[in-house]
Amino acid sequence: MLDYEREPMNIALLGFGTVGRGVDQIIATRVPNIAVTRILELPDRICDERMTSNFADIVGDEDIELVVECMGGIEPAHTFIAEALRAGKHVVTSNKAVIAAHFAEFAQLAREHDVAFLIEASVGGGIPWIASIEKARRVDEVQSFWGIMNGTTNFVIDSMRKEGLDFGVALAQAQELGYAERDPSADIDGIDVANKTIITACVSFDVDCVRDLPVTGIATLQAADIVALAERGLTVKLFGRGAQRDGAYAVAVEPVAVPVDSLEASVPTNFNLMSFVGTTVDELKFYGQGAGSLPTGNAIVQDIIDAHGGKRPCYDFSRSLAYDPTLLVGDYVYRSSVAPQGSEEWAQGYWLVRNQTPVEARALLERLWTEDASAFMVALPQKG
Repeated sequence: MLDYEREPMNIALLGFGTVGRGVDQIIATRVPNIAVTRILELPDRICDERMTSNFADIVGDEDIELVVECMGGIEPAHTFIAEALRAGKHVVTSNKAVIAAHFAEFAQLAREHDVAFLIEASVGGGIPWIASIEKARRVDEVQSFWGIMNGTTNFVIDSMRKEGLDFGVALAQAQELGYAERDPSADIDGIDVANKTIITACVSFDVDCVRDLPVTGIATLQAADIVALAERGLTVKLFGRGAQRDGAYAVAVEPVAVPVDSLEASVPTNFNLMSFVGTTVDELKFYGQGAGSLPTGNAIVQDIIDAHGGKRPCYDFSRSLAYDPTLLVGDYVYRSSVAPQGSEEWAQGYWLVRNQTPVEARALLERLWTEDASAFMVALPQKG
């Protein structure tokens, strides 16, 4: 248990699902001088004297110094976060969708009202990813980042590779185990990773990252693709990645081929592995649980403790970096019944297209889908 001497702080939770319960449990058992005194919950779910269905009861309570938003979604989370910041309350959130959509607005409100806006749990669950980037940025520029940011898709790919399962079977297994939602589209279409990639780019590059980035998921991945890659000493992982150089930056979400003996290839089940390269620190990797009640709750509680101790992150989006997808140019392999124009045969039914940006690669995949809805694309490892 943490032992430190500070004035007590009352906080409120917006939402009491998996993450909210984890936060409440950790604070109650391991963190003195911090108390959850209010919980926002739907009217038909109120079962605790701390609960209310009226946000005004929280934002208008002068005894509450910090609000934890773990509801998910864009609205009403966006409105509640903005109102809490305007009311002079610190905000901690794990909600990557609302941060990705409104990061610059929240950062500006936090500066204007001299409060903390903390987001560690939004990327990588319990992995100290955002904090590590912030620490590196005190000395270095982050030149690039990449990695496995979604446990659901990693579980599906890992099951397909190790057990020889078809995509649908592996996805159903993930749903049965609670790793995938009933509607898994946010995960398998890459939307969740896109939100985390946007947040990571904002923090890494000091830029208000573009929202219209190329995003390709794994919905058309087949067992045959795993086999074809294995024959070349490769496997596939869904990556969020970004790079900056010479006053420009690029970001993308897409399946990427990795050597079978790489650390990324070895990441099992629903774990995450994310990496960045700094100017002097070179390459750092961060591995751990990317979701879950207690891992994500741990990251939120770490942010609460930081806010209690006076930490005020200053997210700066003033750099005028140009968006240049050529920073991520590389070779791509397509599985399609139709050979793309200008391609080389890579294996039977697979075609190699060289020197494409992620934007060009995604556009080509969409053209192939008009003739072969099952077409799949994977970026080959970049040289050097």
